[in-house]
Amino acid sequence: GTDEVVFGQVGGSILLLCRNVSKEATEVTWFQGDPHSFPPLFSSRVSLPPDVRFSLVNNSSLSITELRVQDEGNYTCKEVLNKTDHEHRVQLRVASKSVLRLNLLPSVLQVPKFIWHRWKNNIKEVQVIFFLPQGLAVGAVTAPSWSLSSVTQSCAPLGLVSDCVLFLLTDPPQSTPKCWAETSSSGLMLQLFCSWPGGYPHPTLHWREEGHDLENSSWVISSTSSSDTHVETLNSSHLSHHKVFTCVGSHVVKQEQPSCTVEIKIPSLESEPPKTCFVGDNVTLTCRVTESTPAARISWLRDITQPEVEIQPGGRFLITQEGNVSRLTIQNCSQGTDGGCYVCKAQNPVGLRELFICLTVKEPVNIVGIVGAVVVLSLLVILTVTGVVLYYNPLLCLRASQPTSTCSAVPRHPDSGDVLVLVDSEDDEEEKGDEE
Repeated sequence: GTDEVVFGQVGGSILLLCRNVSKEATEVTWFQGDPHSFPPLFSSRVSLPPDVRFSLVNNSSLSITELRVQDEGNYTCKEVLNKTDHEHRVQLRVASKSVLRLNLLPSVLQVPKFIWHRWKNNIKEVQVIFFLPQGLAVGAVTAPSWSLSSVTQSCAPLGLVSDCVLFLLTDPPQSTPKCWAETSSSGLMLQLFCSWPGGYPHPTLHWREEGHDLENSSWVISSTSSSDTHVETLNSSHLSHHKVFTCVGSHVVKQEQPSCTVEIKIPSLESEPPKTCFVGDNVTLTCRVTESTPAARISWLRDITQPEVEIQPGGRFLITQEGNVSRLTIQNCSQGTDGGCYVCKAQNPVGLRELFICLTVKEPVNIVGIVGAVVVLSLLVILTVTGVVLYYNPLLCLRASQPTSTCSAVPRHPDSGDVLVLVDSEDDEEEKGDEE
């Protein structure tokens, strides 16, 4: 329910007219929003806290200076006449960046044709301001399909108009275009995205490759333009490694044409050393994509005997992926079925790369048996060394029952038949006594 739309610029001034105000009106009140939901903003009778930015002109029209973005919205003028309410609704739009202003003579509009063509095709809302001798401005909005003649007709009442100004509400994007590449849902096409948001009207975006526009290329499958983002879908048969695409943006109020680029790349894989797994244990195979534009799809295959059969997660196989790293975990390794080479396959619309990772499955080692064998061998070595020492050194003897006993022996040749005799020292002394 808006009766009128007016435009302003941040930091500028605007006059909201309360149209068809009767001279008999006893009160004029302005609301920012619905009068039934919001308190009065300014009134001709009620004393409200002063705001130097708001004032009433001719006791009816609302003047706003130093416009802010938050001033944008719907305003309602309400007059009271003989207990009858009359309302006039105005929508205020505030341009946060810039307003292009052209001074147009009432008789001749001196506008370059190429500028007019760009404005006509891009700008959907226009305001024509009439500056009256008393300084008041009256706004009028043309239809979306506005033309030069419609503006000329708006400036027709020469008797009341001292100047006619055309305001074109424009907001050029402040950032630069952003480009990126993705793989289509089918996995066979390349999609180029170019986004340049934040402008009014929407900018013009187009893709180029090797000096010519993609819109004229026969290998463009589809071309989509959605708001501030433009998407090109390309046939992968014409793509190659390190091919560069450029998106160029243009806006009606920006002289420069900023651009961004995308360099497509075939996937590159990091090599993985062979793996070993003992029967009954778990093992993880890792596949890492070092570069790929757009991002590659990673899959695992058993070996080259069935190259088109992918390993599906489930059972003893667990597949996880974090970013550009994919991991295949094999649980409860089996020597009969899990040994061999696995293939990591990384693919995008530019091409594919494969990496072979070989797995060896071994029987677990019997540690207890090995330790027992080592102990037995150690004991045998000790016994053998002890026997050899006792055999070749007859002076060694051991007597546990009599610590005072002595050991006497006569050196003998190893091949002699001599016998080693152990003599008790007490018996030896008795024999000496008898001899005496």
